[in-house]
Amino acid sequence: MLFRDIPGLENIKATLRRSVRNSHLAHAQLFDYPTGGAGLAMALAFSTYINCENRNEEDACGTCASCAKMSKLIHPDFHFIFPIATSKKVDGKTSEAFLPLWRSFLLENPYRVLPDWLDHIGADNKQGNISVEEARGILRKLSVKAYEGEYKILLIWKPDIMNAASSNAILKILEEPPEKTLFLLISDQSDKLLTTIISRTQRITIPAFTDSEIKTYLKQNDAIDAMANQVAFLSDGNMAEALKLVQEEQDDRSAWFADWMRSSYKFDVAHLVKLSDNYDVMSKEKQKGLLEYALRLFRDMLVWSHGAGELLRVPQEELTFVQNFSKTVNFESLERMIGEVNTAYYHIERNVRAKMVFLDLSLTVAQFFQRR
Repeated sequence: MLFRDIPGLENIKATLRRSVRNSHLAHAQLFDYPTGGAGLAMALAFSTYINCENRNEEDACGTCASCAKMSKLIHPDFHFIFPIATSKKVDGKTSEAFLPLWRSFLLENPYRVLPDWLDHIGADNKQGNISVEEARGILRKLSVKAYEGEYKILLIWKPDIMNAASSNAILKILEEPPEKTLFLLISDQSDKLLTTIISRTQRITIPAFTDSEIKTYLKQNDAIDAMANQVAFLSDGNMAEALKLVQEEQDDRSAWFADWMRSSYKFDVAHLVKLSDNYDVMSKEKQKGLLEYALRLFRDMLVWSHGAGELLRVPQEELTFVQNFSKTVNFESLERMIGEVNTAYYHIERNVRAKMVFLDLSLTVAQFFQRR
């Protein structure tokens, strides 16, 4: 991964490059980024730049021995710790046992979230964790001098899910780091980290991708213009979600939402039951994604109904629907709809039967329309 492979975020890249050129590298850095953002990709590009043998002012060379090994994530001075769980694919209790799967996971796409990783290793519905034994084993990994590069680098992904014992073990190492060793903590939920850990790191805040950056990246990866435009709106700066949406070619959320609202407006119970049956057989992530899209459109309707249409960032097709649909509901009804969708989302997360949740939501929402 090189800096040029990451769309946008030029200010962050410039800051990281400057710290390397000026040899002002904090021994522990926290890459704080939004879900589905560039935290992991940026840390990989930064690590490649640090140990590159022929780096220039803009990027690593991408061709030296160090860059070649980093491109395959097999550099001997680059180490990982990441959440693991009991898996059908791997029999092991540390990150090291999962490294082959981890490398394939990252090389396929560096914009990933924890559920993607747990699904990749076949963890079923188990929760990932970083054990205290793994945290205590860090010193063993980093006790020797760097083999080839100037620095040994340890990348810790999702330190925010560590329990108190693991966090304290990491904290002790951060207080007394080995010489020429860098710790990169990559977190999309930094508010869950111990404040004592945060205070011992240099924080690098990475913003979400803009719509333009997501569109550019998707088009470079062969997405058609119409799909890239719609996905950029739906993903709301989340590159992991954007890439997932592009893969789901049949997932036209805009058409689904319009069909649902029209059926609710007409109080077409037979069709609402049919929609509920279809909703029931979707994956949980797709069910949640449809509700998230509904919340986004309801929010846009609130903005439009307040006369602030210039603030909307929706594609033209969605904008036309928002404008027309806003005439059928008042402000109070929209607020109540949003509350009902949030409640439905809560129940879906807690494994309530999806068909029951969606049908109840549909029949409730249908009562909020102003019919002529």
